[in-house]
Amino acid sequence: MAIKKVFVVGAGLMGGGITQVAATAGYQVTMRDMTQDILDKSLENIQWSLEKFASKGKITEEQAGQAVANIKTTTELADASDADLVIEAIFEDLKVKQEVFKELNGIVPEGAILATNTSAISITSIAAATERPAKVVGLHFFSPVPMMRLCEVIRGLETSDETIEAAEKFAQSIGKETVLVRKDVAGFLANRIGLTATVEAVRLLEAGVASPQDIDKTMRLGYGHPMGPLETADMTGIEVLMHACEAIYEETQNEKYYPPELMKRMITAGLKGRKTRKGFYDYSSGKQESYWKV
Repeated sequence: MAIKKVFVVGAGLMGGGITQVAATAGYQVTMRDMTQDILDKSLENIQWSLEKFASKGKITEEQAGQAVANIKTTTELADASDADLVIEAIFEDLKVKQEVFKELNGIVPEGAILATNTSAISITSIAAATERPAKVVGLHFFSPVPMMRLCEVIRGLETSDETIEAAEKFAQSIGKETVLVRKDVAGFLANRIGLTATVEAVRLLEAGVASPQDIDKTMRLGYGHPMGPLETADMTGIEVLMHACEAIYEETQNEKYYPPELMKRMITAGLKGRKTRKGFYDYSSGKQESYWKV
């Protein structure tokens, strides 16, 4: 099927990023959230990001302006009635996602694809809220979406080959490198592998074995990772990773995914990473600086 109109549910960091890259690629995108204030703030962030890309020569000023022109905002889910592809990018809660998909099922055209950006929740469980599980797929983008090249395309138990093919082509058309997750397992590929390193890194910090800098330096220099696990956690959002850990642990009961107590305490204290200016590092000055004492 031809995808021309994209409807993004959620105007947060992920939803805004998905909206930006789709609009830059020439798609007509409608971004939806609960209030216009949230939408306006997200649109400001998108414009700022596009201007930054233009200033670095990665896109032209004309492309930046056209991308903004390709974006509409709405507070009504009913405005997805003419969408070819809906991408849900809201809070990682199965019941909330199921409510959204159940409502979308009665709104979108028969041939439309319903995609979720979940990082760990079962695609099959989300699809169960609809009457079209063959049209439900996982499109897991990574944060920040305009910068990160990977997109996991995840098959639910009843996702059709046609849906997988269309979703993969869409992700590639907006500049992403795709990997196909052939079975709907908790955490998919990236988080199933990566979160084990994150959890172990936090446990080592919690035990006072090494500083955040030395833990991250070990993975950068010893394994060739561009970022260490704690730097990555700060960039992604510590609460986002903790929810992913909890989702995988709940399904697998594998202790290696159980969130360390330190992550829970940091979230309670509001230390969620870059978005709050403090996490495993201090970003208050605009730079990544040390403040953690081991």
